[in-house]
This record gives sequence, C-alpha cells and structure tokens, in this order.
Amino acid sequence: MTPRPAGRLVLALTLACGPALAQDFVTTAGPLSDADFYRLVACAAPPGGDCAKPMLRWPTDAPVTVGIARIDPAFLGGKQARARAALTRAVQYLNDCGMGLRLAEAEGETMIRLHLIDSHGTELLAETGSPALDGTTLRGARVVVQARSGVIRSADIAIGTRLHISHYESALVEELAQALGLLTDIRNPDYEGVSIFSEDSNAAKKPGPQDVIALRRHYPPEG
Repeated sequence: MTPRPAGRLVLALTLACGPALAQDFVTTAGPLSDADFYRLVACAAPPGGDCAKPMLRWPTDAPVTVGIARIDPAFLGGKQARARAALTRAVQYLNDCGMGLRLAEAEGETMIRLHLIDSHGTELLAETGSPALDGTTLRGARVVVQARSGVIRSADIAIGTRLHISHYESALVEELAQALGLLTDIRNPDYEGVSIFSEDSNAAKKPGPQDVIALRRHYPPEG
C-alpha cells in the first residue's frame, strides 16, 4: 500500500531460507482478466509475466483462527470497539466469499493476531510479542506473514495510532485478506474504490468481484 490514510503495508516472509521483504504492489493499466488479477495479488506477477514471490496458503483442514492479541491504552474506548467491530465484519465478508477456507474469531492464542499498538510511525516497534514486527515502523497498518515451504504458519496484523478510526473497516478487510496469502496490491485507477487490494484507495470496505474470484482461486471451494 502507499502513504494513504491506511499507511504502507510491508510484508515480511519467513521462508525456508530466512526472512525477506516482499513487493508491495504491481502497477498496471486498464482492467485485468480474472486470471491476471489473481496472479498479481497472489504472487506479484505482472500481466503475462512471472511470479515475483511464492504462492503462500494456509492449510484448509481446519478454520484459521483470528483474534486480538494486544490493545494499548491509546485504543481503549471507541477505537477498541470500532476495531473489534471492523475485525468481525472483515471475517464475515471473507467467509461470505465462498472460499474453501473458513475464518473463525477466537480468544487467546490465534493463528492471525491483531495488535493495536500505540505508535505514530516514528519509532521502531519493540516487545510487540511478534519478532517479525519488532524492529519495524508502523505508519498505519501492517501485516507480516510467517511461512515455510509455501505454507503459512502464522500472521500478525498491526494497526497504529496514525490510522484514522474511519479507516479501520477498509484497512482490516484488506490486511486480513493479505494475511491469507494474497500479499500484493495493484496500482491501477480502474481498481480504486473497487478492489480491497487497490494501492491508492481505501474506499472499498468489502471484497469486490475480482477480489472474490481471487480468494476462491487461492482457496478453491470443496466439490
């Protein structure tokens, strides 16, 4: 993502060979085919080109649990309530896409963890409870994914105080979709306000038509 209100999304992948930064977005022009759009968000492939990073997926034999792992005092009150509601709505929207993977909100230790951190983006994060987040900055919203051999093991979503409360809904549905392995945004005016993966707009608060297709291709429904 770009320096829009939701902040810049940075993806750290822990692969068999160790951590590496992932490409944030791919620039294109005009509407993409469903196949090209899917490959772009799933492996950073430009239309007709090769993947720039590996395909990553969660195992589908059980629901992927999602929950809030940390709430700093700066988020107590209305911000916490808005974030909880936005997370619940994001889980519902993604489950409604008909993927062959289900998300389930849970308490305690979960597979995808949301951190509400008192950070305005000027200092390095420390002692977050996620080694992948520690040592990074948090301008707005960020997701880090831990994976090995193409299989996602865990993911952490962080939201800082620089992200305005009015952007929680759009940010969380995108970060949660990114945490499922669709790790790349698209920079293309045709997708602004249409796709949750738009690099330059956070107007979409639920998956658009090609977002749904991409999620279903990444996690094909059974049968």
